[in-house]
Amino acid sequence: MHQHTRVRAHRTPGQVATETRRELAAVFAAVDNPAAMERLFDDLFTRAELHDLILRWRLMKMLQEGVPQRVIAETLGISLCKITRGSRVLKQPDAIVAKLLRRARTTQAS
Repeated sequence: MHQHTRVRAHRTPGQVATETRRELAAVFAAVDNPAAMERLFDDLFTRAELHDLILRWRLMKMLQEGVPQRVIAETLGISLCKITRGSRVLKQPDAIVAKLLRRARTTQAS
């Protein structure tokens, strides 16, 4: 039987989740090109999970473009609650997603 030589202090599920979230963020940040990121998405997410992620990104883009929430709900088939949450995120002065959307829009315009 394999024995661990180093004993780790007991960590709560919340601590493990926080550590894993940081680790995952570092992994995503290390991906250096879009094709590799797409491969990572395919490796990590089911079709349904990826669909939800894509839907969330489309929602954020539409909000950033000023599309009315009811139009977004009809177009994407999602609840106003999800849309309101996205809207609140974009209104935060330090929202990373807002910065990324602006950068993407600037890149597409050039």
